[in-house]
Amino acid sequence: MAIDWDKFDKEADRAIKAAGDRTDEKLASKISSVSRLTDEEIQELFPDPADVKRLKDLMKVVKSAGDRNAKINTIVSNAEEFGGVILTLLGKFA
Repeated sequence: MAIDWDKFDKEADRAIKAAGDRTDEKLASKISSVSRLTDEEIQELFPDPADVKRLKDLMKVVKSAGDRNAKINTIVSNAEEFGGVILTLLGKFA
């Protein structure tokens, strides 16, 4: 099933604004609905809503219809933004 990224973006952004200082259950649920991470894993890995927003943005790039090189270029161009999220994810899976 294809993901409606515009709808996902809007819903996730609303949850991010409502999250306050910690990633709340609703926000974690949004991310877990399009990933293989559970709500609990997302809350544990990304307690800061700003990091969840970065994760959402990174997932959007990875799942986009563009070719591999375009995705890599986008990630490299936004390395400062995505670096911490990538490091956290690799630490989880390594």
